[in-house]
Amino acid sequence: MRTALLQSSGRPGSTVENLKVLDEAAGRAAAAGAGLLVAPEMFLTGYAIGDDIARLAEPADGDCADAIAETATRHGLAIAYGYPERAGDAVFNSAQLISADGTRLANYRKTHLFGCFERDHFAPGDQPVVQAELDGLRVGILICYDVEFPENVRAHALAGTDLLIVPTAQMHPFQFVAESMIPVRAFENQMYVAYVNRVGQEGEFEFVGLSTLAGPDGVARTRAGRGEELVLADVDPVLLATSREENPYLKDRRPGLYGSLI
Repeated sequence: MRTALLQSSGRPGSTVENLKVLDEAAGRAAAAGAGLLVAPEMFLTGYAIGDDIARLAEPADGDCADAIAETATRHGLAIAYGYPERAGDAVFNSAQLISADGTRLANYRKTHLFGCFERDHFAPGDQPVVQAELDGLRVGILICYDVEFPENVRAHALAGTDLLIVPTAQMHPFQFVAESMIPVRAFENQMYVAYVNRVGQEGEFEFVGLSTLAGPDGVARTRAGRGEELVLADVDPVLLATSREENPYLKDRRPGLYGSLI
């Protein structure tokens, strides 16, 4: 499945403009043969927008979700995007996957909140593994800081995730996560990882780009630079099956020794 990574901060504070950016990117991705487009963390509204997070938050089935479903259907590809999710009095840092026929396939709430900014504006999610079937692949979702906890990614590996999509807002000086950690996570867990970042200065944060799709062999199939960019790479189920057969990590685990971890 050809996967497109939209590295962009969109237009912080404007869902209308961000829906337009997403629609334009979906058109380019579909024209390039992509079956999935992944946008960054909080792409729908912007990340560093303070109290506007709560003002712009919508339920998972809100108007913007409907608009993105229409975009997905019109261009014939699935779309995953980050957004602030309103659920009663709580706001979650969430990511949603919508299929090419407009069906909402999965919605994930970030479980590990990073820093005071996120803890001040979001409630933490409590479901560690969220998955959906897409074009013969089992797709899982994490958000940014979540992927830096090896337990999270291993839980996905044990649940059979083939492609882990990670909308992110990775900031300076932590670019080593994109450069080094993501390929290692893909290798040690035998999956593809699509890590899709924001770019540029936004409030107090400087986002570093470097979006990447890494394979189960630890090799980056594509890597963006530091500017706004749409990059594409293929998720190959044959290579994935071969790599899992040859790599012994998951087969050689000894869970009985790991009780002290919890």
